[in-house]
Amino acid sequence: MAPLIAVLGATGNVGSAAARALIRRGADVRVLGRRRTELRARYARAEAVRLDLSDRKQFDAALEGVTGLFVIRPPAAHSVDDALMAFLESAERAGVQHVVFSSVAGAGEQTWLPHAKIERHLTSLRMKWTLLRPGFFLQNLEDAYRRDIRRDDRIYVPADDAQVAWIDARDVGEAVAVCLLDPDAHSGQAYHLTGSEALGFDEIARILTDVLGRDIRYEPASIPAYAVHLLVQHRLGLIQTIVQTYLHADLRRGTAAPTTPDLERLLGRTPRSARDYVRDHVAQLK
Repeated sequence: MAPLIAVLGATGNVGSAAARALIRRGADVRVLGRRRTELRARYARAEAVRLDLSDRKQFDAALEGVTGLFVIRPPAAHSVDDALMAFLESAERAGVQHVVFSSVAGAGEQTWLPHAKIERHLTSLRMKWTLLRPGFFLQNLEDAYRRDIRRDDRIYVPADDAQVAWIDARDVGEAVAVCLLDPDAHSGQAYHLTGSEALGFDEIARILTDVLGRDIRYEPASIPAYAVHLLVQHRLGLIQTIVQTYLHADLRRGTAAPTTPDLERLLGRTPRSARDYVRDHVAQLK
């Protein structure tokens, strides 16, 4: 019987990219999520199983027969951490052999990050593990920034002149597949994933201008003005506003600028560039 690989978060950017990459490579895939109907519609060649991390009674069915597992921390409140750690413990008991966790850049040094807590718990278990620590995603262009790009022809964040080694979630998904399909080669490894070049937000705006055919500008925001912008214009909640404001203001320290060769080595090719990403997502950004 071929190994069965389960993918948690298969409706998200990284999870969906991982599931598709595994399916393309001929793996037997089980996609896990709360909306089984959506999963079945997205993945005709995968088994869809409902999993709500808040309901631990669903863990056994989700993990039955699984040998490889991809997990990512859902973008939720801190209460999700205990549930995710319990899910990993259930995976160990179910006989899962290898887990790939999509963490975040900096989790190895910034031990206060919730992802670092998950990392420590995973590495304390008896399963093989691989940690992927991606940096700043290009998908922010069509998620966090799309409203401002489409309505106001601008990127408006409190990042000043920060440089960012932008990464495409599709490449991270491919890296997940590489690691899960060759666990012996990647077990016990922690990879810091970045794109191959660092670009400022002004350079991203110029790429958008070139590809979309209209003038897109970068307008640096002050921290207070950005927080108000998120609360009033984007109608985000207070916690989301605080997190998003902090993440962008923190870019000023330059921590997202360094590039690493890890992603290129995993993929065996140059990672997708910002221009590649924008060209592939014109419809979403116009």
